[in-house]
Amino acid sequence: MLQIREKLDSISLVQQSDELKAGGDETRKKKLKGKIPGTNMRTMNHISKRYVALKVMYFGPRFYGFASEAHMDPTVESEIFKALEKTWLAVGDKKELQYSRCGRTDKGVSSVGQVIALFLRSNLKEIGAREENSMEVVPEEQYEGEIDYVRVLNRVLPKDIRVMGWCPVPIGFHARFSCLSREYKYFFWRGNLNILAMESAGKKFLGEHDFRNFCKMDAVNVHNYRRHIISFEIAPTNNRYDGNQLWAIKIKGSAFLWHQVRCMVAVLFMIGQGLESPDVVDALLDTERTSRKPQYAMAPEIPLVLQSCEFEGLKFICSSDAGQALRMHLENECRTYQLQAAIFHEALLSCLPSANSAEKQISLNNGTIKKEAAHIDLMSRQLSVTSYEERRAKFNSST
Repeated sequence: MLQIREKLDSISLVQQSDELKAGGDETRKKKLKGKIPGTNMRTMNHISKRYVALKVMYFGPRFYGFASEAHMDPTVESEIFKALEKTWLAVGDKKELQYSRCGRTDKGVSSVGQVIALFLRSNLKEIGAREENSMEVVPEEQYEGEIDYVRVLNRVLPKDIRVMGWCPVPIGFHARFSCLSREYKYFFWRGNLNILAMESAGKKFLGEHDFRNFCKMDAVNVHNYRRHIISFEIAPTNNRYDGNQLWAIKIKGSAFLWHQVRCMVAVLFMIGQGLESPDVVDALLDTERTSRKPQYAMAPEIPLVLQSCEFEGLKFICSSDAGQALRMHLENECRTYQLQAAIFHEALLSCLPSANSAEKQISLNNGTIKKEAAHIDLMSRQLSVTSYEERRAKFNSST
């Protein structure tokens, strides 16, 4: 780290000299517009860099999604770029860094296997220069002497974001388009759900289908709604609370549409509650029979996790020091959340005796009994106002 610091100090002095020659503050502001603040691209271009993939985990509830294009703060991406700026590991805007991301998770969604790729500063000048023109995966022996990217970044990232590993990648690599598959996991309490019915329905998703009735349609940007589901599984976890067991749905696919997993899970929950038959999945996947999506609410976002992103030939590494610090941090976070759960449980035990079932249904607003809304079969519900074809036709006519 001392060697890195000395290099950065010398860079800073050269940068200040260049700025004075350039003609003062106004010229400097123009040059830095659109760049990461505090950098000079003309100077930093002479520093060795290499193209790197980072594996990232984040706990989603605090963030307005992963992508900074959401125009709401904070996002996971904006926090990562703040850390890159603070550590001087990346210089320039996303285009100059050839930045790409594998998934664009929504507000509240977490991940333990997100992958991003971009140019980062390197200690290895010869290897960095060779990689810039290479299309091949770098051998593991060429990692020695490199900046400990995991350790450096995790020191400055907020506690709900951590880099899990890094890997050099060839210039042709793209975190989204080079990805072979993604796997999502959705946690839920079993309660009285019919797991067998949910499994029967879930198997119908396997293979390639048109999932336009299981997503939020973006007719302007998305023209192909066919996606391939590779595997589907429902399994219990080791966690229990008050006699109820936590289960997880695992769905692996080559790619997913906007809100696809949450829509799939929402329908599975209706089936598990006995409100729908597993055959409703067949009807929704048959877009000739059901050309417009029935209106239904998606499953909540908090239990959803982007579990992994699969790439050919990528082996993420983490130094022993960085790995130990990472494990200690995650263990401390687990203990912290368990302590919070214990406090809420104490509050639950301190509640007044529960009222009888009839009193529970009395509304506090007007004292009247509030009845549960009767379930309306999905295929009998009001459909989306327009189909995909109608939306495209409307868009084309306006452009």
